[in-house]
Amino acid sequence: MRKTNVLGVYAVLLTLLTGMSVVSAQEVDPKKHGAASTKAAAPGAAEKSLLIVTPEYIIGPEDVLEITVWKNADLSKQVQVRPDGRISLPLLGDISAVAKTPTQLTEEISTGLRAYMENPTISIMIKDVQSYNIYVLGEVNKPGKFPLKSKTTLLQGITVAGGFTPMAARNKIVVFRFTKDGEGQTKLKASYDDIVVRDGSSQNIELKPGDQIVVPSETMVVLPSR
Repeated sequence: MRKTNVLGVYAVLLTLLTGMSVVSAQEVDPKKHGAASTKAAAPGAAEKSLLIVTPEYIIGPEDVLEITVWKNADLSKQVQVRPDGRISLPLLGDISAVAKTPTQLTEEISTGLRAYMENPTISIMIKDVQSYNIYVLGEVNKPGKFPLKSKTTLLQGITVAGGFTPMAARNKIVVFRFTKDGEGQTKLKASYDDIVVRDGSSQNIELKPGDQIVVPSETMVVLPSR
């Protein structure tokens, strides 16, 4: 493993041990907080790492959005994306927000509101990033939710979760991932032996926010009848 990869994995492990959380760039505003905020982040305090929210940012479950409809306070709202990937808005009801950029969601809301008003002007701000996590479940030593702060592969995700238990069916790994429209999930399969021993490096996929990695036990794997 190259030095850069080793440092990357070490950084992820250090993050988990120190309990650092991911925050959006909007949470830290030097103009508002000034030098006082800098002093507050003294050595020894729990530091927060910044995740820069770009126009290409993909909205995920639990993200907090501030949706503003110009000159209409009743329709403006701060909402959190539900685990099912949807948000609820006045007049429009439930809308799928997950797997979309703020621009795409803005256009969808604008289209819906045109039935009630002429040329609505919408703006969306990511107030709090909560969705950049992966979930590792099943036969790993430390199952749970882990922050995703840099490029992370499937094997790195399993390593962060403490590796396989003796009962793990390591060649039957399944990754559940939201589809691009956010309306469902796809199922990706991977084999540890294929990745490590055989030419199956394509199965060592790069993880995305919201991915659920499931490592079943050997007792759950049903052998085909002969």
